[in-house]
Amino acid sequence: MKAPDRHRWVVVAVLFSFMLLHQVDKLLIGPLTTPIMETFGINEAQMGAVFTGALIVGAVMYPVWGILYDRFARAKLLALASLLWGSTTWLSAIVPNYPSFLATRASTGIDDASYPGLYSLISDYFGPKMRGRIYGLLQTAMPLGYLLGMFLGIFLSEIVGWRGVFIVTGSLGLVLSVVIYRVVREPPRGKSEPELADVDQLETYRFEWATAKGLFRKRTLRLLFIQGFFGVFPWTVITYWIFRYLETERNYASEEIMVTMVVAVLAMACGYFTGGTIGDFLFRRTPRGRLIVSTVAVLLGALLLVVALNLPLADQGLFMITLAAAAFFMPIPAPNMISTIYDVTLPEVRSTASAIQYFIESAGAALAPLIAGLIAVDYSLQTAILVISTSTWLICAVFFAFTAFVIPDDIATLRRQLRERAAQEV
Repeated sequence: MKAPDRHRWVVVAVLFSFMLLHQVDKLLIGPLTTPIMETFGINEAQMGAVFTGALIVGAVMYPVWGILYDRFARAKLLALASLLWGSTTWLSAIVPNYPSFLATRASTGIDDASYPGLYSLISDYFGPKMRGRIYGLLQTAMPLGYLLGMFLGIFLSEIVGWRGVFIVTGSLGLVLSVVIYRVVREPPRGKSEPELADVDQLETYRFEWATAKGLFRKRTLRLLFIQGFFGVFPWTVITYWIFRYLETERNYASEEIMVTMVVAVLAMACGYFTGGTIGDFLFRRTPRGRLIVSTVAVLLGALLLVVALNLPLADQGLFMITLAAAAFFMPIPAPNMISTIYDVTLPEVRSTASAIQYFIESAGAALAPLIAGLIAVDYSLQTAILVISTSTWLICAVFFAFTAFVIPDDIATLRRQLRERAAQEV
């Protein structure tokens, strides 16, 4: 029996809320960068170390979360992640000086690495032909969370200060931990796969190290893992430094920043769902569909970002439109990459597979904010954003194209393995 439609949409709603509010907390530091720097009297390089600290901790924790998710109940572990989010954010809000803020903010990276279990859980509620749009829907929470964080950072911080804002978001994490624990159920692993959907008593396949090591023998995953090292560089640089860039190099007032970022973030939210939907559409016609979409998207996003950041300062309207167009294409690969990983991976190691991907991404991107800060000190934030973003996106496009050639064989292998399991259950 398939998971009841009503409950699986309740699960989507709860997990969307988790991602939305968690992203508010995670990305809120972007619009709060300037007041935090003023509070502690630090420069861009020191603030870059704050960003990088959380990314390093998150990178280290990805393999830990991935293995835990594949061995134990994912829903309960997600509740624990929400509890950790609330607790570490509270600590960040009350520390008195820069060294302690650097340490407590780094500790927030523990729960930042908790998403592999969320995506794995959803893969057992929705089949491969519609996962892309579901992941795209969930991932719209990230730009919307950024948008909500921007409003909190600009307006609420003027009332309660940046510390008060962190207390509010930390409290939301504590509340959501209870909601997830009580509402989200644990479906059988692999139940949504077409080959296994009609099996009444599905055998529980457990995480095994041999199966996990086999992930590195899949050509699709090897190429995606390498791509992932470069893929998050642009995201981290733009996420953490775009507000500072608009403030100091384009001389935008708070209201102008808000309008520009609202338009860009809404375009980004559309890109997630559109990318997942188009990826699903093309995937039903060719196993290369998701990767074709991703290749085109990163090339267009890089081109539009170059155009946007080189526009004259006076062209605020054209800058906003071009930046929004770049923002639309930036997230299109995201839901397609998660779906692609699960298109070639056995259910019992999916959290581990996505955790490896995120670990490599985080390891590659952990130094990006710091590198950007160092470049900005000697040159400018515009130079830092452009050099880092365009070079790594071009590398990603090359790896996406190569992956498109090899993925059909890996998909066929997974479908065969699942058919063999279904036959054994009859």
